Amino acid sequence: MSYSSGRHFLQIPGPTNVPERVLRAMARPTIDHRGPEFSRLALELLEGVKEVFKTSGKVLIFPSSGSGAWEAAMVNTLSPGDSVLMFETGQFATLWQEMAGKLGLNVHFVPGDWRHGADPATVESMLSEDRSHQIKAVGVVHNETSTGVASRIAEVRKAMDRAHHPALLMVDSISSLGSMDYQHDAWGIDVTVGGSQKGLMLPPGLSFNAISEKALAASKTARLTRSYWDWEAMLNTNKSGFFPYTPATNLLYGLRESLAMLREEGLDNVFARHARHGEATRRAVRAWGLEVLCLNAAEYSSSSTSVLVPAGHNADELRKTILERFNMSLGNGLNKLAGKVFRIGHLGDFNDLMLAGTLSGVEMGLALAGVPHKAGGISAALEYLTQAAQEARPDAVYHHA
Repeated sequence: MSYSSGRHFLQIPGPTNVPERVLRAMARPTIDHRGPEFSRLALELLEGVKEVFKTSGKVLIFPSSGSGAWEAAMVNTLSPGDSVLMFETGQFATLWQEMAGKLGLNVHFVPGDWRHGADPATVESMLSEDRSHQIKAVGVVHNETSTGVASRIAEVRKAMDRAHHPALLMVDSISSLGSMDYQHDAWGIDVTVGGSQKGLMLPPGLSFNAISEKALAASKTARLTRSYWDWEAMLNTNKSGFFPYTPATNLLYGLRESLAMLREEGLDNVFARHARHGEATRRAVRAWGLEVLCLNAAEYSSSSTSVLVPAGHNADELRKTILERFNMSLGNGLNKLAGKVFRIGHLGDFNDLMLAGTLSGVEMGLALAGVPHKAGGISAALEYLTQAAQEARPDAVYHHA
């Protein structure tokens, strides 16, 4: 093994780079999770995390990956044999519906091409036809990490309202939370699933359920088996700042710091930054003559971009070349996209110069791997970023080479 100088560029769509501030916060000595200091920390976080979900309701924090929060959302609100409507928007939507089936739910899984989000018109049509209200929940992934496609959740909610259907709306926000505008209350979401390792700039290990009063009421009569994921046990102990089992104490220290960082930047500025980086990346991809996987501009992700490689070329070989030559990790294609796409993560603790370095590594890698492309992707991205910086500071003077 030889030493690689400089930092490793971790440009997968999560886990993302963990900021130094968060790492230092997590390095604090572990405290008694039954003591008063911990209680104060937990109460602060349980209130503070509501800002990111844009909710005034309850948010539960589990020591788990996002998959655990998927399960918690369903077992607390549904009963064996209940019907759920879900959409094949990518790998994580597919995994979520597989879990639903394993839990004993009857899944209506609407097939998709992995290049579009959930179709609000289909939601309205299927729910309108369900006159006996057999469908108890609609499950949608907001930002599909595997494809770079963002479903239009506000439009899905409006479609459900037009159908006058009482189904719960459950949304996976794992790769959009803290990166893209997300409004649990305003969009009428009943259960939001979140995770720590993406826009919240933490390592994996925390997951979240933001819950509406309607979802809480459903939990009183739901009959799926639950123990570890039981909302009631969590809510009861959270009242005094504790958890029904050992929490991830040091990750909670990190969460406090990441919430402070998001607050300092301002969520609207965070969303604008991610949108800027998404657009700059797509401009680079088009200048290279390559194709963005997402086909609908209204569904572009601000968190990540999935890029198709030309037929006859393997995206994993390109990723291998970039990792070995430039010490940069890109996301691989998952499931039916294996070898066909590479994924550029541009979320979390990330700025313009980091994106410029990322795109430079991709452009050099394309050349070294022999992938047909045009030059000029970097120039297209930098021109856009420079223009955006000028518009943000109109008094500034920018000198062009």
